[in-house]
Amino acid sequence: MSESAGQGREDGSPRGRGPTAILALGTFAVGTDAYVVAGFLPAMARTLQVSEAAAGQSATVFAITYAVLSPVLATVLAPVPRRALLVGALAVLAAANLGSALAPGFGVLIATRVLAAAGAAAFTPNAGAVASALVAPERRARALSVVIGGLTMATALSVPLGNLADKALDWRAVLGLVAALCAVAAAAVLAVMPALPGAPRIALRRRLGALRTPGVVAILPLTVGGIAAGYGLYAFAVPILRAVGAGPGQEAWLLFLYGSGAVLGNLVAGAKVDRHGPIGVQTVGFACLTVTLATFAWAAGAGVHWLPLTALLMAAWGATTWFQTPAQQVRLINAAPQETAVVIGLNAAALYAGIALGTALGGLLLPVDASSALGAGAGLALLCLLYLRLTRRHA
Repeated sequence: MSESAGQGREDGSPRGRGPTAILALGTFAVGTDAYVVAGFLPAMARTLQVSEAAAGQSATVFAITYAVLSPVLATVLAPVPRRALLVGALAVLAAANLGSALAPGFGVLIATRVLAAAGAAAFTPNAGAVASALVAPERRARALSVVIGGLTMATALSVPLGNLADKALDWRAVLGLVAALCAVAAAAVLAVMPALPGAPRIALRRRLGALRTPGVVAILPLTVGGIAAGYGLYAFAVPILRAVGAGPGQEAWLLFLYGSGAVLGNLVAGAKVDRHGPIGVQTVGFACLTVTLATFAWAAGAGVHWLPLTALLMAAWGATTWFQTPAQQVRLINAAPQETAVVIGLNAAALYAGIALGTALGGLLLPVDASSALGAGAGLALLCLLYLRLTRRHA
């Protein structure tokens, strides 16, 4: 039986859209937690007396922890009523961010990022599964794009606002504000989300057994590779912008362009997938991501410091990174329709595995030069396009 069975389904009425919007607020809080660090990475590195590459690996630790814990927590927490689970996960995020804000050293910061990843791993897959259950099947991609839109909206606002707030306050105060945001999101979910029952506990062996489904096995690697290619370097966005000549006064609005492109790409992809299916959307997206990162690598390597080009590339980078999530989730649901929550959880774990891979690769190559790191991202995006062509029958 699907985990969403028995939860009920709304048909897209205002009553159904309200909880979905609140779930998007929750994923916005989760995304802010994950992305805001990129806005003040240099200041954090200075305060904690580590390199920028080392500070950026806090994102890698978060991502690895999320990927490992996501299926485990889904198994352990399955019987918990959905509203209590979502509120509890956001409360853990609030506490973890407060701990990060007060961290006296890099080791404590890493420990609190592990705790934050546990909260995120409990919240995000269940938010996607609940959103899928609240709407009719023909509106599923739109609902998922709204919930994931909270994450992409966080890229639009959290990183540039974190960059600005770091100049006005400091990174510790910013993380304290993120903790407050997570607490507000928890209160909103508690107030608005309908009471939904938990699900029968599904053994971890069965959850991982979904990996024996041929379509799931074929589709999941594209999540890892696609996010590694598109998002992996975003933790190092400020050093990359400096490599193409952007000054401190230009960082915030360039980061905002990335996020705006991410929001637009995600929402457009959700609508296009519902109308035309995921394969064509992904083909266009991966091709554009390859071109975008290759052009970025050329500009960094050739010393091209032309602000209009940088602005265009930042918007395109965001759009072509975040177009892929609705399509991937719809493909996985179609591949294993009776295991919606399981495959969404696996996809979320794969997404964070991709972030871990991409940030680790960026941390290795960025000290060499930004052009090499961006070129590696472009090559990985091209491999994703080729892999998509090989596995397109799993639609």
